[in-house]
Amino acid sequence: MVSTYVSYLSVARNLNASLSSVASQATVSRDSAYYKENIDKVTTVDEFMGDYKLYSYAMKAYGLDDMTYAKAFMKKVLESDLSDSSSFANSLSDGRYAEFAAAFKFGGETKTAQSDVQRDNLLDAYEESFDTEADDIADETDYFEDNISSITSVDEFLSSSRLKNYALTAFGLSTEYTSSSFLKQVLTSDLDDADSFVNQLGDDVYVSLARAFNFNEDGSTDGDLMSEDQISLVSSAYAVASSTIASTETGEAYDTYFAAEIGNITSVDQLMSDDKLVGYLRIAYGLSDDESDSYISAALKSADIAEAIGLSDLHDAFNFDEDGALADGDTAQTSNQTATTTAAFDENYQVLVANASTEDATDNYTTRIASVTSIDDFLVSNDDDDDDDNDDLPELWEMALRAYIDPDSVSRSEVRKILESDPADSKSYVNSLDDDRFVAFRKAFNFDDNGDVTVPLQAMSESVVDDYAAYYKQNKIRYLEGDELTEATDAANDEITYFREQMATITTASEFLADDRLVSFALEAKGLDPDDVTSDELEKMFSSDLDDEDSYVNKLDDNRFGELVGSFNFDQDGNISADPTGTVQQRGDVLETIDSYVRLTLEDDQGDSNTGVRLALYFARKAPEISNAYDILGDSALFEFFTTTFNLSSYVSNMDVDKQAEMVDNFIDMKDLSDPDKVDDLIQRFTAMYDMANGTGTTSSALSILTGSATISADTLLAVAQLKSS
Repeated sequence: MVSTYVSYLSVARNLNASLSSVASQATVSRDSAYYKENIDKVTTVDEFMGDYKLYSYAMKAYGLDDMTYAKAFMKKVLESDLSDSSSFANSLSDGRYAEFAAAFKFGGETKTAQSDVQRDNLLDAYEESFDTEADDIADETDYFEDNISSITSVDEFLSSSRLKNYALTAFGLSTEYTSSSFLKQVLTSDLDDADSFVNQLGDDVYVSLARAFNFNEDGSTDGDLMSEDQISLVSSAYAVASSTIASTETGEAYDTYFAAEIGNITSVDQLMSDDKLVGYLRIAYGLSDDESDSYISAALKSADIAEAIGLSDLHDAFNFDEDGALADGDTAQTSNQTATTTAAFDENYQVLVANASTEDATDNYTTRIASVTSIDDFLVSNDDDDDDDNDDLPELWEMALRAYIDPDSVSRSEVRKILESDPADSKSYVNSLDDDRFVAFRKAFNFDDNGDVTVPLQAMSESVVDDYAAYYKQNKIRYLEGDELTEATDAANDEITYFREQMATITTASEFLADDRLVSFALEAKGLDPDDVTSDELEKMFSSDLDDEDSYVNKLDDNRFGELVGSFNFDQDGNISADPTGTVQQRGDVLETIDSYVRLTLEDDQGDSNTGVRLALYFARKAPEISNAYDILGDSALFEFFTTTFNLSSYVSNMDVDKQAEMVDNFIDMKDLSDPDKVDDLIQRFTAMYDMANGTGTTSSALSILTGSATISADTLLAVAQLKSS
């Protein structure tokens, strides 16, 4: 009779051929095809368990076929929240149940308006936008101040779009719709001639613009185009017009502009036509944005109205009559009045600077976005939500837009149209805008065609990321204790954080493969050595068609590579796609289930002829996953392997469990289980002892000396001769 070890070797030495042979069996092939084709149609536990072919297939794949009858029990397992350590599956001592539950996502992926990474990236971009704004203002001002003195004609000035747009922005004029021919007439007008082009426009803004430059009527200049005071006026006006958050620099620019312009004001109407001056007065005299400009205008003209609406200080700071004009010889403000207004502005503006921190805005965003379930929710104003303390904070959509685009350039109705668009559809509204910023804005959110939140589309679904994080950490800390365990845990946590954050940003297989740190993490999570696979091989794997049996990855000896590729939501071209994501199982989990089913079928088939071979194959498969003695004690098959290997009585199971664990550690160094050669040594010893205990094979005097029993076969004697003493 052939010994157990020889029978084991006949399978194990060409394991892939053995597995292929089993997989090609008519029944196995048919059942595997059925599972692969139909598991994607299942959406609930009841549907899954109601399809006996699917359910029994999966139960066998995870070594639980003896529990297939216990549907109520298994339903509780599948409905367990594995993130809760006290959940039903996690509370069971047999780890196979938690492993089974982890292979299915009956709770579904979490639907959310934004994943944590999407939200954090948006808020980081939002906060960075203020630094970018300040840098841009400084850069444009430096350019204007460095180059304006070299301009010698109006045509030269207008031909420089950067200088021209700077001036237009400073005075609140459109850089897109203000024509150069029109500007030329404005800038070359004689301000002292009531009939000149600019004076006939009846718009004080254009008068202020013309006054800021010294062009002659023929467009030439006499010496410097601008004095230092004129440059200071324009640069301060630009800073005020371009700033969207209070800062010390903006406050100083406001003061400079007010001091330069207030002396040119001759009427209330002229003052009210200048948004920057009106804004200055609002801050100085404590007017909110909700209060109409007409309040300011009325208070400037009438002492009685000013008193009635509480703006007497504003009225007293100016010298306008009830018609909004100035008496002959009067100015809009005396120097003392200007000083009073400036002091009031500076005091109030410092409060705005102190409150300009983005912390409250980002906290509000984080709180509100977590409860958003639709685009409608997202577009609800702070004024209309349940929080009365956030009314003065930026709206959600304003903050989101600012992270990518100028929020003033997009209306709320356009925001809705963008968020309802499919960024993967080249003909969608967002893609019709032909601006990558809008696409980036759209991709920062997870709304479906109906405007409801959906699962974030990532290169690797979040539940699969969770699985890989768990596998990676287990592999990194296995067998470690004390300081080594602490250090390895900290290092693993750092890598897990990096993997989570980066996988949320990956959109193509090429991006993933270009990051060696991500690739190494994924390979090690699957128990694969990154040094054993080249970049070229990985590229071939990720460009393989998993549905084609003859594709590169499916022809590899190690099925874990196919499972790895299947864990990603990439199409065959390497682009992120919703098609491969699956429902209750990702492609990688489906492949892992099928591979496991074939492997267990092989073990069962061998067990029909020789239980020892099944146990040896089972131990060879499980050994790399064993972390401690309790893993052996909690698995009946592993425990039988252990007691047989060391010729121990089954009664040791009656001992205190900690004593049992101590005994296991005395016999087996757990670190040896990661060494294939030492695993094989244990299997040789097991098969020899199994043959002796079960009377298989012939006997020899050598083994009789070891065990005090009858003779065994020559090939068993060979196995014993190869054993290392424990």
